[in-house]
Amino acid sequence: MRSVVKMSDNFFESGADPENLKTFIADALERSRNRTHALTECDEEDLLKQHSALMSPLVWDLAHVGSQEELWLVRDVGKMEPLRCDIDEMYDAFQHARSARTSLPLLSPEESRKYLAQVRTKTLDVLDRTPLEGSPLVDRGFAFGMIIQHEQQHDETMLATHQLRVGTPVLHARTLAADVVSTDRHSLPKEVLVPAGTFMMGTSVEPWALDNERPAHPVDLPAYWIDTIPVTNGAYRSFIDDGGYRTPRWWTAQGWKHVRETGIVAPKYWERDGDRWVRTRFGVVEQVPEDEPVQHVCWFEADAYARWAGRRLPTEPEWEKAARYDPRSDCSRRYPWGDEDPSPHHANLGGSALRPSPAGSYSRGASPLGVRQLIGDVWEWVSSDFRPYPGFIAFPYQEYSEVFFGSDYKVLRGGSWAADAAACRGTFRNWDYPIRRQIFAGFRTARDAAPDEVR
Repeated sequence: MRSVVKMSDNFFESGADPENLKTFIADALERSRNRTHALTECDEEDLLKQHSALMSPLVWDLAHVGSQEELWLVRDVGKMEPLRCDIDEMYDAFQHARSARTSLPLLSPEESRKYLAQVRTKTLDVLDRTPLEGSPLVDRGFAFGMIIQHEQQHDETMLATHQLRVGTPVLHARTLAADVVSTDRHSLPKEVLVPAGTFMMGTSVEPWALDNERPAHPVDLPAYWIDTIPVTNGAYRSFIDDGGYRTPRWWTAQGWKHVRETGIVAPKYWERDGDRWVRTRFGVVEQVPEDEPVQHVCWFEADAYARWAGRRLPTEPEWEKAARYDPRSDCSRRYPWGDEDPSPHHANLGGSALRPSPAGSYSRGASPLGVRQLIGDVWEWVSSDFRPYPGFIAFPYQEYSEVFFGSDYKVLRGGSWAADAAACRGTFRNWDYPIRRQIFAGFRTARDAAPDEVR
């Protein structure tokens, strides 16, 4: 059993043995692969089937993570001969829409698993003989970190596919630890004041930060208020009961058009059962828990709720300042609780809970200002479009971020219960179309601070 080594912001400057970084990488590679295999243990029919036009067949995701690992680590970093260059185009996400992938001559589940094993053997050989310093691609293990994050992101995508499956997926949830579940939610302040001033947004030092998180840059914000906890199912139900989906004034023109065209009346997977709401969660029908953060809402729904509540969605800088800024040190942290890597006492991550924690949980994961659950539980929609930071440089390829910049995509921050800690941090940026609801997304609201509130 290998030991897990914590990687700091400046790993080599800390004086740690570089071999420990390789151990850290090997552990993370193994953890992501074990999760991938666990999510593809279902029947072959379920792996080959397209459960929704929004998602790839699970077997495509299975081989795709191996294809990307081969391209970047075996061929590019390792300079080794290709294993399967004949499948490069088939598993290129930009070559085939998700809805068309089921018609491709995909590798079978057995072939895919064999391919992944062959790629991983070569990857570990590359890791063993590659100095993790020098070019930006290998410095502090960046390329390995990029592939680890990529696989974990697809694992989260596969969980979304499992949620869309008809029938009961073969998934087993862990029980949340009693010491992280909220016992004081109703005594918490409804909102927290974030003081006016400049903070450093983004990062220039996080070893595995992706290009859209870079570079660090100062952002000056006026004072504002932000919700202490994410919006709950119970609070969102009040919006529904008050006719939120029938009242056009709460919606943007585009959002109201979407409501009329789709006929949505509640978050995805919710259904009315008499005087109560039930939801289907991984094949199980259950009453909607009032105290969980609402999830499976699109950006238009989040924005409409905020308007109905007399508030608004936070901007992306506002979200990040609430999550990272420490007024005592006047510095930005890696995470709300500090610079240490996430633990099960800080946040609900990793996917095994199969649900968000009750709102107000994880007091040890709160920000210095007292905002809770900014990491894990649900991705949080913010008001901002997905744009590059000042000084942005595409790396290591344009298609990772640059082709998505613009007004078509809205930003999500913070990670969900289905995200892994490797692919979730205070600077991590996610993005999607504002109509997407199959993702594990919720939100919190904000408002401007009045002059008499900041004196």
